Amino acid sequence: MSGEPSAPVVDVHAHVLLTEVEDAVTGAAGLRAQQELDLQRQGAESSAVSGRMVAERMHRLTDLDARRRDMDAAGVHAQLLSPSPSQYHYWAEPGPAWTVALTANRGIAATVAADPGRFHGLGLVPLQHPELAAAALDDALDRGLAGVEISSHAQRPDGGTVELSHPRLEPFWQRAARRGAVVFLHPFGCTLGARLDRFNLANTVGQPVENAVALSHLIFSGVLDRHPELRVLAAHGGGYLPTYLGRSDHAWQVRPDARECAHPPSSYLRGLWFDSLVHTPEALRALVAAVGADRVLLGSDHPFDMGVPDPVDRLAAAELSVEDQHAISTGNAELLGLVPRAGREQDTQ
Repeated sequence: MSGEPSAPVVDVHAHVLLTEVEDAVTGAAGLRAQQELDLQRQGAESSAVSGRMVAERMHRLTDLDARRRDMDAAGVHAQLLSPSPSQYHYWAEPGPAWTVALTANRGIAATVAADPGRFHGLGLVPLQHPELAAAALDDALDRGLAGVEISSHAQRPDGGTVELSHPRLEPFWQRAARRGAVVFLHPFGCTLGARLDRFNLANTVGQPVENAVALSHLIFSGVLDRHPELRVLAAHGGGYLPTYLGRSDHAWQVRPDARECAHPPSSYLRGLWFDSLVHTPEALRALVAAVGADRVLLGSDHPFDMGVPDPVDRLAAAELSVEDQHAISTGNAELLGLVPRAGREQDTQ
């Protein structure tokens, strides 16, 4: 596909790699320990393959001309840019973590400013330090970004875990809801550890597991009850959760320890958003059946190998109605304010 569409097609799952973030953490004491942990979780073979893949695609992660060529070939007018999840750096202590977040926010804002007709952006927050998260979100929004990208959890430098249901994250969720920020939930790493250290299982199985666990924390803990205005967008179609919530509903009905949320878990799907990156037409139809076409947005995971180079064609292959296809490719992004201004102007001409 080529040329600009009559309505702006928006890809909400597209990554950049910010060299200035890597420069900020080079030589840090905790970085080597995190790299060793990642190697243990992913395994030597998969880590080596990933390293070669990233090196081969580095120009597409950093060069806007290469990115625009990919977008044109795919029939995508605009992308919502987010940092590579490898740049969360949740191992960092408060000072370096704050530097990482602000450097990422500044870098994404500068990238968007280089072509505001085709790009919108998401920043980062130091999720491992909840007391800093709301302020980092404000920094991202004040720079004109649409919101922030977060992982499914954060391992603190002291070894503790910050789940998305952690009480100390309440100010972050409150601020995100009040300011209308998009919070893009994109896991990086899986707590199943070395069990997934072969065959790229840390990604193919681990990422969907992490999505399901993180969304379950938001649902069961009552975060979505307390902050119904939240705009949470889940990568990878929400992982295993949307099409297997019957078991969660059953737990809510029969177990008192699963009743912190006010309603059956499946009812919260209508308050979340999901990208379309589920790889097969059958899976996309199942996602739409579970959550509604008005809750799905186009996503490619550009330019990584576990993404797809043809998200528009894959949407067409699902054979949804014209109205549903428009909602996924354009309409829902418009409702969330994710279409760059030039794209909105084009659509009204």
